Amino acid sequence: MLVIGVGNEFRRDDGVGLVVARRIAQECPDVTVIEQSGEGAALMEAWQSDETVYLIDAVSSGAAPGTIHRFSAHEQEIPAQFFSYSTHAFSVAEAIEVARVLNHLPPRLVVYGVEGQDFGSGLGLSATVEQAAHRLTARILEEINSPNDRPPNHRS
Repeated sequence: MLVIGVGNEFRRDDGVGLVVARRIAQECPDVTVIEQSGEGAALMEAWQSDETVYLIDAVSSGAAPGTIHRFSAHEQEIPAQFFSYSTHAFSVAEAIEVARVLNHLPPRLVVYGVEGQDFGSGLGLSATVEQAAHRLTARILEEINSPNDRPPNHRS
């Protein structure tokens, strides 16, 4: 099992994926946790040999800040507009879709996106996104510990 935290901690809420991944690493030392910037080719390389992958990133879809989105990559496409603020030409959503076409998705890829509020320069999450990070950490830990009770794709 692999958990990938994506983001840039120097762009406020863009660091939420890193924060959640670090918390999971503290709670589940037997789970492999890595941090990525979100560059698509690096993501595809990172998940290449794992059966179950959780990817966490900040999103900007127009939903209320702190909204948590969940996608199962094998069941649906990841909306490209969620990652529209990415500084990479080859984004998270594009990496997933290219991997799907090339048949290089891991057997289970769950993508969690947390709706950001502040993507400006600086350290620390906004209060709303910090609360969402706590909820999401608990949700993923529950999923990791109960792999047969997989929640549906949803937004909360």
